[in-house]
Amino acid sequence: MTQALSFVHPTPDSPWGTYLMQVDRVVPYLGHLARWVETLKHPKRMLIVDVPIEMDDGRIAHFEGFRVQHNLSRGPGKGGVRFHPDVTLEEVMALAAWMSVKNAAVNLPFGGAKGGIRCDPKLLSNKELERMTRRYTSEIGIIIGPQRDIPAPDVNTNPQIMAWMMDTYSMNTGSTATGVVTGKPVDLGGSLGRVKATGRGVFVTGREGARRINLDLNGARVAVQGFGNVGSAAAELFNQAGGKIVAAQDHTGSIFNDHGFDMADLIAHVKSTGGVGGFKGGEFMNAEEFWDVDCDILIPAALEGQITAERARRVKARMVLEGANGPTVPSADDILAERGVLVVPDVICNAGGVTVSYFEWVQDFSSFFWTEDEINVRLDKIMIGALKRIWDTADRHKITLRTATFAVACERILTARSERGLYP
Repeated sequence: MTQALSFVHPTPDSPWGTYLMQVDRVVPYLGHLARWVETLKHPKRMLIVDVPIEMDDGRIAHFEGFRVQHNLSRGPGKGGVRFHPDVTLEEVMALAAWMSVKNAAVNLPFGGAKGGIRCDPKLLSNKELERMTRRYTSEIGIIIGPQRDIPAPDVNTNPQIMAWMMDTYSMNTGSTATGVVTGKPVDLGGSLGRVKATGRGVFVTGREGARRINLDLNGARVAVQGFGNVGSAAAELFNQAGGKIVAAQDHTGSIFNDHGFDMADLIAHVKSTGGVGGFKGGEFMNAEEFWDVDCDILIPAALEGQITAERARRVKARMVLEGANGPTVPSADDILAERGVLVVPDVICNAGGVTVSYFEWVQDFSSFFWTEDEINVRLDKIMIGALKRIWDTADRHKITLRTATFAVACERILTARSERGLYP
């Protein structure tokens, strides 16, 4: 008898509710492995921790932290850590589950995990941020490790955060453990090419998708939501391929230029101001107008749940590339499919980051490091090969790329679960 997760009551469009619906849709394609499907609906381990720190003014502040290990059947947990005011256990559960699927989709020897702290890092000083990161790392130290669970950067975290996490874990275990996190500074065992790897993966899968729908990237109009590492890197690559970035949106505002932005100027503006808002090379528009922009390619690279059913009816793009995790709710997915819009799902589209994280982990263990050109060649080969397997599955069953990605990934996860069996 299957027991529900009594402490979570997801709605269909919530992150965990979205994930559960995605799993349900793949069951008909799992064959004899369907008997194990409930495994995918029950995270293996969930840790909630109190993160108390002393603020610069002497106050004691408490933050709530999470680390969820969704499935470890194929290897140690792997997934990022985000610092955001809206972080919840349910969100982290879904993100960890999507990491299980993503890692299996590109056939990396990892399970899925994710972490986060509910906080607004913009309100913390650098010292407060360091103290919070180190305390959080100490609290989750009982379940992470180079062969157990390897965190990485996510929303509002970066190589410096990873350096503090690595140092804290190393101090607590008594030896330097570079492999406990990925996305570190290169000087501490980080990999070349890691910062732009997720955006590069979005571009590579988008380039393959464009070929499938006969979309010429030269002159293609691109709209990007979220202009951090992922969105900006993908935008740069599409621009280099001849595309015009005509719209951009982030937490600072939404801008539009029918002739395409000067990317060098826009990226310089974002680096100096922290966002696209106020950029002189584009016109201001309100947030909802972004979804009405006439474009060929839409890249949601911000947070989950952005493409709702109502917005899906307005999207003018021929192709949606999910740079973010879970940006399209299931009802919107159905509408886009009915309208003939190709959606390259997050669990393959943005897998470039975790793929290069895998390269970093391997390099740390061997103490032998590759050039950035070697990294990019290996990344492109893995992404293109994984996408081909997924597309073949989609064509064979006449299903969407998302369901096909889940079919390939869940088969791998549940095969490992079945072969390992249950203990005791």
